[in-house]
Amino acid sequence: MASTAESRFIHGFHAVIAKLRHSPEDVREIFLDRQRQDARARDMIKLAETHGVRLIPSDAARLDGMAGGAARHQGVVARVSATQRVLKLDDVLDTLAEPALLLVLDGVQDPHNLGACLRVADAAGAHAVIVPKDRACGLNATVIKVASGAAESVPYITVTNLARTLRELNERNILTIGAAGEAEVDLYSVDQTGAVAWVLGAEGDGLRRLTRETCDRLARIPMLGSVESLNVSVASGICLFEARRQRSIKV
Repeated sequence: MASTAESRFIHGFHAVIAKLRHSPEDVREIFLDRQRQDARARDMIKLAETHGVRLIPSDAARLDGMAGGAARHQGVVARVSATQRVLKLDDVLDTLAEPALLLVLDGVQDPHNLGACLRVADAAGAHAVIVPKDRACGLNATVIKVASGAAESVPYITVTNLARTLRELNERNILTIGAAGEAEVDLYSVDQTGAVAWVLGAEGDGLRRLTRETCDRLARIPMLGSVESLNVSVASGICLFEARRQRSIKV
């Protein structure tokens, strides 16, 4: 077994399956709740066996400990190489069993804000956080600490050209919604029951012009008080949880 200095834990089916698909050589072993015998678990087991990754049946207490008490480890924790590798968007989208829910951040460079956005994305069950390569601070130690484990559970994807990525999402029938204070409609008026990618800019600067123009549509968060804007992590939570609310009503 590798030492803790050479490995780290990730948890949740999205994160583990994406790791298996993209860089199976980095997955050293997978700990799976022995009570999980559903289709999702069987699919992951098959993928792990295909790549020769060791599977270890475990109890809930052991998984809780390895995941640092994370409530959403979903019964699966993997020990992986400590080296961070590039994750591609297709690696995540191809594993989804429900319509995509994505958070796209344009120009969020403060590590505390980015860490908080990752934490919010995890809480809302977002499938990935997408950032442009040249306008993000990256997963540094501050981001990981503020994220409180979400940096491991939420796939973090950097892209070279954000506008092109938004067009690729559109080709996959994923609705891209840019959060903009001047939008004519509010987020409650937008149908978010299908696949959705919320696109948010940094507080103050907002979305870049090209990003704004590439989104399928714009929507605003109703501001009823005296403040003109919200912290990007707060705004992200409002947008993502509204999507979840609409999906729960549809079901």
